[in-house]
Amino acid sequence: MLDLCLLGTGGMMPLPYRWLTSLMTRFNGSTLMIDCGEGTQIAVREKGWSCNPIDVICFTHYHGDHISGLPGLLLTMGNADRTEPLTLIGPKGLERVVNALRVIAPELPFPIIFKEITQNEQDFEVKGYHIHAFRVQHNVTCYGYTIQIPRAGRFHAEKAKELGIPLTFWSHLQKGETMTDGDKVYTPDMVMGEKRKGIKVTYVTDTRPLPIIAEQAKDADLFICEGMYGEPDKLAKAKEYKHMTFSEAASLAKEAQPKEMWLTHYSPSLAHPEEYIEETRKIFSRTIAAKDGRSISLDFEQEEGTK
Repeated sequence: MLDLCLLGTGGMMPLPYRWLTSLMTRFNGSTLMIDCGEGTQIAVREKGWSCNPIDVICFTHYHGDHISGLPGLLLTMGNADRTEPLTLIGPKGLERVVNALRVIAPELPFPIIFKEITQNEQDFEVKGYHIHAFRVQHNVTCYGYTIQIPRAGRFHAEKAKELGIPLTFWSHLQKGETMTDGDKVYTPDMVMGEKRKGIKVTYVTDTRPLPIIAEQAKDADLFICEGMYGEPDKLAKAKEYKHMTFSEAASLAKEAQPKEMWLTHYSPSLAHPEEYIEETRKIFSRTIAAKDGRSISLDFEQEEGTK
């Protein structure tokens, strides 16, 4: 199961009723965050979650509303006596940008692992998360992310028994490991079925509409997409500043057909995004004008014959 919370839904500046855009997910004891603007720590506290288990933070880009909360977050994690490494993922310049911000957090009791994105599309594996970064179109280098929790095929105990595979090897084979017993070699494909559908979430902010966004969000369990402007007359402004309108986001969702789309990263001038949601749903009916703290738990699809 993947627990997910959209901590904040604001763009540009935090407001009294809206924190800056940030996503937090929890899976198998590990926590992942995408973006960390000013006020993110408070949003985490309001949710009732903890910052200390965060294993990886992905940054879409380095505008202040997406990264300015990082120094304080690092200090909080350090004050909690954390010693486990923290992995940071982001566009080129990641280490330089973070080290500049760390002037106020120079000493930490845990190491930071920097993973810079150097290609238009790039994959990372961290703590059971499969992270796919893909380049989008903003006025600085910016990436969207697809987070997937893969699911192995079903383990066939009958086959393992028929092949005489020792019981102590079973759990290793389920984890994808090859086991040797004397001159006998047992591989996972001998006892594992075809891979099953996992969990998929695509997250995109600060971009114009692009075909790759729809490709990445295709059949996702959840598509989180920026809707900077709800007003139809703001299209020219969206184009100028490399953002999206509600209707543009909905058109991407219509093509991608995720189970649901949450809009986020609203302009400070957009006080009531829900006022534009009905028109947006005429394009993609499963659209939600998300508010801070909106959460969901995504589970693997049940198979026929299971409860």
